[in-house]
Amino acid sequence: MKATIKTFILEKTGALSYVELEEIQVLWSGYGQIVRLALQGATNLANPVPKTVVVKHVDLPDENLHPRGWNTTISHQRKVHSYHVEMNWYQNWASRCNEHCRVPKNFGTLKDGQEFIVILEDLDASGYALRINDASLSDMYPCLSWLANFHALFLMESPVGLWDTGTYWHLATRPDELAALDDKELKQNAPVIDKTLGNARWQTLVHGDAKLANFCFSLDRQKVAAVDFQYVGKGCGMKDVAYFIGSCLSEDECEQHESTLLDYYFKELVAALKRSEAKQEHPIDYVDLEREWRDMYPIAWTDFYRFLKGWSPDHWKIHRYSERLAQETLNRLSK
Repeated sequence: MKATIKTFILEKTGALSYVELEEIQVLWSGYGQIVRLALQGATNLANPVPKTVVVKHVDLPDENLHPRGWNTTISHQRKVHSYHVEMNWYQNWASRCNEHCRVPKNFGTLKDGQEFIVILEDLDASGYALRINDASLSDMYPCLSWLANFHALFLMESPVGLWDTGTYWHLATRPDELAALDDKELKQNAPVIDKTLGNARWQTLVHGDAKLANFCFSLDRQKVAAVDFQYVGKGCGMKDVAYFIGSCLSEDECEQHESTLLDYYFKELVAALKRSEAKQEHPIDYVDLEREWRDMYPIAWTDFYRFLKGWSPDHWKIHRYSERLAQETLNRLSK
């Protein structure tokens, strides 16, 4: 990191110096890294003083090196915009989240030329040190609860400074993948699927990349915090739910557990909405909201399936469950 960025980190953390402990992750397509820093001599942070922070350091490359070959101007512009969105999220939105939809505290954000810096609370040190690669049904419940509370908190909000339409697979940002799609019926109906989701009466903020890997678990696996808000924006909550379930389960498991998981999500959603009802200007029709979003679940699944078939047609998530939901959606739209 260059001197101006090092100075910024010290100013925002109140540390006299810091040491890089580890590289947590290299960002997609080589756009930077996420590192954990040990603070030394910090004196002016809120008590208790954190000993470590996590820094997301985006350094835009001269050459776009996509691991699957999608090296286009559109791809680059989408990622650049996503970093602006994430900075806006942490600057203006994240502080509204609560213990029911936990996110890391933001200590500071900076754009310096081609570089972006976000200084975040170290969730490992705050009790969310567990990462799960193979989730059981019980592991999925706290993540679905997080999503339900997040969607309830931001129900009917205008996405100022965020994506007008959330999710990284949104149709308008994926013309290359649509062009590569060889499923003619799905390709022809992609705009209708997108419009149907966008015209849903009940809209909220969606995380936009709510896969299992973006949830940090407490050691007892009962609570989670979420990270990676590059694609947060307006949308139907089923976009997050369908994508999350697909990130965890095989085709047979999806068939087996769909009803159980959706029932749990909607139970948590209604509970979260009732907790916040006193703050609502207008009453919320829980029955209508649940009816509409249950109806949108297969459509949201098909929307991601459309992207996936164009982006990576041999992906493991392209299976009989996805194909069944997609065909049911296409049959329904044709009527």
